Amino acid sequence: MSKESSHHAVTTGNTYIDPGADTKEGYAISQKSRALARKAVGNETPEDRIRQRCSIAVGDFAMAALMRFRHDPVPAVLEALSRGAPVITDIRMVQIGIQKKGHTSEVLCALDYGAEIVREREITRSSAGFIALREKLPGSIVVIGNAPSALLSLAEMVKEGIQPAAIIGVPVGFVNAAESKEVLRTLTIPSISTEGTRGGTPVAVAAINECITIFIEG
Repeated sequence: MSKESSHHAVTTGNTYIDPGADTKEGYAISQKSRALARKAVGNETPEDRIRQRCSIAVGDFAMAALMRFRHDPVPAVLEALSRGAPVITDIRMVQIGIQKKGHTSEVLCALDYGAEIVREREITRSSAGFIALREKLPGSIVVIGNAPSALLSLAEMVKEGIQPAAIIGVPVGFVNAAESKEVLRTLTIPSISTEGTRGGTPVAVAAINECITIFIEG
């Protein structure tokens, strides 16, 4: 068994930590939710843990069946966290929701960049932000929860040779959300996505935070 496989094996037992639970009551609620999710979703792999957490985040175990994993994204995220790679998000809600304890990665939001590109090209702020962050994208962890336009722009940059370490792309909605995730799944970049129109900030944050929890567990 490889070192990576051995690491993953120890993260799927019933021992449970939640770095985001700051009180006894909060931890108890989180622990009970996870116990229910283990039974409903399964608990064999790190991907199962992400399915569990994303299901809890939206209050619906149907989310587990919509999760898609391509090119072994969990070890890719863990490796990026180990070297303090930046985490780049599409919107502020995703940025704020990401666990900041237990790792050294800077969490950036695309909305803070690219104002001049918005004016020049009249594209969405999130798309412009990712274009402006082009030099920071190689080796980064990208987390997109709401903006299909940003995911499509990112996919074009990947096709041009930009290589993030991993992409969590789960935009929600009825305009280009499903299509952008289908494009993501054609790329060779390790990725986590959802099938269809469902996704959003809770799913994006849950997916990256579960990876961070696995990273903290070591």
